[in-house]
Amino acid sequence: MSTSTRTLALLGLLQSRRHWSGADLARRLDVSERTVRRDVLGLQEIGYPIVTTRGTGGGYQLSAGACLPPLVLGEEEAAATVLGLKEIATGVHPASAEAAMSAMAKIVQVLPTRIRRRIDSLRTVATPAGDGYPRARIDDVTALTTLALACRDADTVSFGYRGSDAATSQRTTQPHQIVNVESRLYLVAWDLDRTDWRTYRIDRIARPRRTGARFAPRGLPGGDPVEYVRDRIGSMPSRYRVHATVQASAERVRAEVVHYGTVAVIDPGSCEVYIAAESLDWATFCLVSIGAPFIVHGPPEAIDLMKDWASRLLTATPAPTWLEPRPRAAPPPPPRSWIPPAS
Repeated sequence: MSTSTRTLALLGLLQSRRHWSGADLARRLDVSERTVRRDVLGLQEIGYPIVTTRGTGGGYQLSAGACLPPLVLGEEEAAATVLGLKEIATGVHPASAEAAMSAMAKIVQVLPTRIRRRIDSLRTVATPAGDGYPRARIDDVTALTTLALACRDADTVSFGYRGSDAATSQRTTQPHQIVNVESRLYLVAWDLDRTDWRTYRIDRIARPRRTGARFAPRGLPGGDPVEYVRDRIGSMPSRYRVHATVQASAERVRAEVVHYGTVAVIDPGSCEVYIAAESLDWATFCLVSIGAPFIVHGPPEAIDLMKDWASRLLTATPAPTWLEPRPRAAPPPPPRSWIPPAS
């Protein structure tokens, strides 16, 4: 392995885990610990913020630096890259969201503070939603990557959390997974104070801080974090409970509303639906997207919103040409009275 190839491999290892001992790096790279120390020194000289600790438990750790290391990116490019990765991670593309989150965490952990502030200052810029679904809103990129790195390193985190009732509390958790479900990001973690699994909306997490207390990861409930979060969302109390009758089979409607509602059969071609939602707009969109006739029975706010949607949609739709009034023909002039010629 050439020196340049080995240096790139060393940098990749340092980015993949929080802390490495010299012996572990030497074993992975198949070189001596003296060679590892020389390669680390070379990376430090060109700007990579690698912290070296000696003694028992010592080793190497990549941390944030005072300047941007040579990533072949300028400061503007680094900010644009992180924002682009954030859009993928918080969008509706679950296959690429995890990779985007990992890449974003690697970049953000070595960004200088001034670039992190620049990224956060752009959080109010509106971005278009894709595929007809809203994107998850995550204002604090640093907080998101802090949680992602804590999941990666099995590091306990402490943070403030705002519940659905707007009450705030301090939580200490062992984070396991960040999950993207229906346009929101959730943290699946073991809550140390409640000694049980909990899900947290990341947009309600404030000032997450890694404590440095490592933990042994537990088996996730049910093995599938996405299904676990969906089940938890379905069991949570919601602000609204929308009741509707849909002219479609229960199987079809159940596949559309997934865990966000309950479906009861009326007959083979119709069913009753109850959707629990914090947003009436979201519940309305959910019903409309089924693509079948339906009637909303309540609550009154949902009926009023449905009427408002209908009015706005009709206003936005031009009338067919055959309904437009045709211009009337001008009436014929009145006949002139006959006057006999003078004799």
